[in-house]
Amino acid sequence: MNEKGGCGKTTLTVNIGAYLASQGKKVLLVDMDPQGHIGKSLGINVRSIDISIFDVLLEDDIFLSDAIYETTTPNLDVVPTNKRLTDFVINVSKHNDRHLKLKNSFVGLDYDFVFIDAPPSLGLISINILMAINEVIIPVSLSFLALDGCAEMLDTIKTVKRNFDKKDLVISRVIATFYRETKLANKILEKLQHHFGDKLCKTILKFDVKIDQGQSFGKTIFEYSPYSAGAKMLEDIAIEVLKYDGRSSW
Repeated sequence: MNEKGGCGKTTLTVNIGAYLASQGKKVLLVDMDPQGHIGKSLGINVRSIDISIFDVLLEDDIFLSDAIYETTTPNLDVVPTNKRLTDFVINVSKHNDRHLKLKNSFVGLDYDFVFIDAPPSLGLISINILMAINEVIIPVSLSFLALDGCAEMLDTIKTVKRNFDKKDLVISRVIATFYRETKLANKILEKLQHHFGDKLCKTILKFDVKIDQGQSFGKTIFEYSPYSAGAKMLEDIAIEVLKYDGRSSW
């Protein structure tokens, strides 16, 4: 999550999930961004899917298991979405459990990891995500606006923890993305290091055209170019995410 778009949320969600799946973990990706980029990045035509997360959240007789699609990566499944999700707020605004729709849909899930791709804005969809999870990973592209989005995210998490008594919600990792060798980027890195300490991933996701190319073909980086610099960076990030020890001051 980051309340600024273009930080690499989808890229990280897909490829961290794919790496963990390649290590024998059973992984589910859930797309909660109406742009549907998770499905698109994995070669799914999200415009024509019969059942999406929107249907699961709105219909009592449709369950999350009904919306799970297998991917070409063993152990990696996905619940896609599309623009219909933009109508979620309108449809549930009068429901008493409107902030718990996603959490309630997770009952009975049998996965080692569930990763959720969040929209780049605060609203009822994001509140549903925060109520359904216990760890937040914040990607920060090394720009002023992304840093500001990260700061807004911290305030949002504190508000949710306070208002909903969500004590188990923590920031597990902060990941610097799209690094370029500039004074501003290095200054932002210093700020992130000072603020987050060992929660900041040591591995920085730099630009690699192979990552974008893989997404355009509906493939993870490990399928498209497994020996590329991008694959190595995303593998290292996934390992750091996996090693989170549960301690948090947030």
